[in-house]
Amino acid sequence: MTPQQRRAFLLLAAHGAAATTLPRWAWAQPRRQQGNPFALGVASGDPSADGVVLWTRLVPDDSHASQAFTVRWELADDQGFQRIVQRGQATAHPALGHSVHVELAGLAPGRWYHYRFIHGDALSATGRTRTAPAADALPEHLRVAFASCQRWEHGHYAAWRHVAADAPDLVLFLGDYIYEYASPRDTSGLARVHGLRLAATLADYRDRYALHRSDPALQAAHAACPWLVTWDDHEVQNDYAGNTGKGDPAAFLAQRSAAWQAFYENMPLRAASLVQRDYSALQLYRRLPWGRLAQLHVLDARQYRSLQACRTTGASGAGAVRPKDCAELAEPGRSFLGKAQEQWLDAGLGADARDGRTRWSVVAQQTLFSPRHYPSGVVSTDSWDGYPAARARLLRSLTQHAPRNAVLLGGDIHQNYVCRVLADMARPDAPVIASEFCGTSISSRSGTTQDKVDAVVRHSPHVLLARCEQRGYGLADITPARWTTTLRVLDDPLREDSGASTLARFVVEDRRAGPVPA
Repeated sequence: MTPQQRRAFLLLAAHGAAATTLPRWAWAQPRRQQGNPFALGVASGDPSADGVVLWTRLVPDDSHASQAFTVRWELADDQGFQRIVQRGQATAHPALGHSVHVELAGLAPGRWYHYRFIHGDALSATGRTRTAPAADALPEHLRVAFASCQRWEHGHYAAWRHVAADAPDLVLFLGDYIYEYASPRDTSGLARVHGLRLAATLADYRDRYALHRSDPALQAAHAACPWLVTWDDHEVQNDYAGNTGKGDPAAFLAQRSAAWQAFYENMPLRAASLVQRDYSALQLYRRLPWGRLAQLHVLDARQYRSLQACRTTGASGAGAVRPKDCAELAEPGRSFLGKAQEQWLDAGLGADARDGRTRWSVVAQQTLFSPRHYPSGVVSTDSWDGYPAARARLLRSLTQHAPRNAVLLGGDIHQNYVCRVLADMARPDAPVIASEFCGTSISSRSGTTQDKVDAVVRHSPHVLLARCEQRGYGLADITPARWTTTLRVLDDPLREDSGASTLARFVVEDRRAGPVPA
């Protein structure tokens, strides 16, 4: 497919095959109605006390798609760009999908800035970003939106419009930014469809990110504040584990490298994440300190994990097993994070506890950490339930180090869960050592019913709330004295203009592990 055909395909994909006019993302941008090179928006991410990453991705016209371009950028104190703080230029290389990553340094800590990109006479949308507080600062407040799972067809991205309106300091995206699937033939109950095939090549994944990033609500959320991103499975292939995916092993590794390259190209990541030139590895687990208020430990639960228990190599996905029928499930050497990442997290939690400065130790990871006890006795092999020895090791780390306040955030399951994390999850009377908030999806369907979820809750006394069949996001308001999580849900995910409401609100008090209803 030529660049011209691919762009035409994306125009149709964004509004379905019957589209006859340009979709909104092509005409709702500043300065230009057609041919806007900044049609995919702007973003920022990975803030530090003195810097942040600025991102954009050019959409060049057909006759220049194989060329590199110089892009100018500006950072200012004000939205009108009268007080320029820094400016410079960067190159958008075709080898990197014409993406641009600008790593800023030398900025003031704890400050908001405005930024934009310029190419020729084209001007990007204006983004708003900020730096983290100084290392010795104790901020009065940090607002974090956490979200995951945004399959295109299953709903509009109204949740992102509400996130932007909530004005967070930081967005934590916990995985499944794209889905690799083609649209199903049966389109009943879908919000929209696209015409892209099942993703397998670098061009496929680039097209998928372009499709998702064409959404105005998602662009607004990216422009509102810096993001801290990690991935799950659908950025590559459903239920892949480490080096193992569906089909031929060599073909899968090539597909994975292509998908990982596209992930880097389309996310506001630092160059430090590029640990292999062939994209056979990306360094995604990392820490973000927010002064003395919080330490965010961001995990990668895909790249290093052991194969799901009792799964055949090359099979199409993971599943559910009964522990008595799968001895492999309990093997002590199996890891959800990989040995090196487990040790890194253990060291980080220990450092949080020893320095006596960090109020909130935040473990930002992909899925529900606490167990779900199904009446049938089965366990999911793709979640923490499928890696009980690895979960036990993290529980021991939390118990032994005892950071001042530990909170785990997750996504993946398309349901809202609030849990007390116990030192021994098999004993309901065990001490509470942490709090967990697992958020529902931005748009992806749940795939279960509330009756089944309620049955899990009846067998899982550590679960305080569990809701399915709702889409939305979580909002964490963090102060030195307390953590407040507000679970926001959409009225109708099939409506682009959907309203949102508060499902529940929970509070964690300083030095009192475990959430309580607000």
